[in-house]
Amino acid sequence: MEIFIKITTFLLFSFIVIFPILILKRLKKNILLNYTLISLLILAILIIIFTWWNNQSDLILLNYFGYNINGMNHNEIYENVASMNLEKVKHLETSIMGIGWPLKAVLGFVTFIPYLIFVYIGKMVLNRMKNKSIA
Repeated sequence: MEIFIKITTFLLFSFIVIFPILILKRLKKNILLNYTLISLLILAILIIIFTWWNNQSDLILLNYFGYNINGMNHNEIYENVASMNLEKVKHLETSIMGIGWPLKAVLGFVTFIPYLIFVYIGKMVLNRMKNKSIA
């Protein structure tokens, strides 16, 4: 179960990193405007899915390890958790506390905007280097 969740999380993160590059390669006209609009829209959707999945996967793992989220005290909460999984469960329990996944999505979106700018500038620099080597 843990391996499946880690693979899915890695794939979602890979899509977030790769899609701006693929979008920039496919565009022919009005590159800056189209790139900005399309990449921001797709990035927003992917980050929402990614942050929601991180939250859900933690809940799935807690359930898988036997964590009772409706327990009234520590004895009820950790009653079905094996002693070898207790550290993992406590770490997962801590990770689901605090800010929710919607706020994490907003912060992630704001964090990835410089990446979009970096990809665009990198593409323009590569195009100029390519044009200078041809000429």
